[in-house]
Amino acid sequence: MTPTLIACSHGTSSEAGRAAISRLVTRVRVLLPDVPVEEAFVDVQQPEVGEVVDRAVDRGPVIVVPLLLSAGFHTRVDIARAVARHPGAAVAAPALGPHPLVTAVLADRVAATGLGADDAVVLAAAGSTDPAAAVDVAATARDLSAVLGRPVRVGVAAGTGERISAVVSGIRLQRSGRVVAASYVLAPGFFADVVARAGADATTDPLALDPRMAQLVAERYLDARRALHSGSAAQR
Repeated sequence: MTPTLIACSHGTSSEAGRAAISRLVTRVRVLLPDVPVEEAFVDVQQPEVGEVVDRAVDRGPVIVVPLLLSAGFHTRVDIARAVARHPGAAVAAPALGPHPLVTAVLADRVAATGLGADDAVVLAAAGSTDPAAAVDVAATARDLSAVLGRPVRVGVAAGTGERISAVVSGIRLQRSGRVVAASYVLAPGFFADVVARAGADATTDPLALDPRMAQLVAERYLDARRALHSGSAAQR
């Protein structure tokens, strides 16, 4: 039986954010036409991920793909708790980042701002108090730095770490070029607004509407499905 893909995002009160996530999920459905795809959320919106998992496992195995860019509380607690209630029937894929596709999208968005030799780049993330999230964001910053061939600083909108606006201001005291904020958020909403207000000379768009993000969701699902099937075969 084909496992259900539950695309689990944070949830937002932003209509533009909801539309962006909905379009991302629609693209995933196009890429995986034979896979049942349902939406779930960890906050703000309904249905809650545990409720969707509980309902879907009645029809067969379930794979939750976090529409989240980093590991953290929502992956380690909310999503993990939802799948833990159904051992062997439900599994969770990793968060979307770090991943080469995410880095490629970020690099293309930054390049599209007309990045100059003297310009500085800040990876502007939502932030978290979870150390795992900081590790993932730092890894993405290193990957983006390698692609762009220049240092990439990290700034966060919330949680642990230096605030985006402070990073932008600090860079301006040290150099004359522009500051480009690479928006490391998935969809429009509160965190995207914080990034936009941080004072950078250019700010890239959230990532969800790039078609490669749907490819990444499909990849996370297919990898988890292979692992799920391998585990089932090993138990026979």
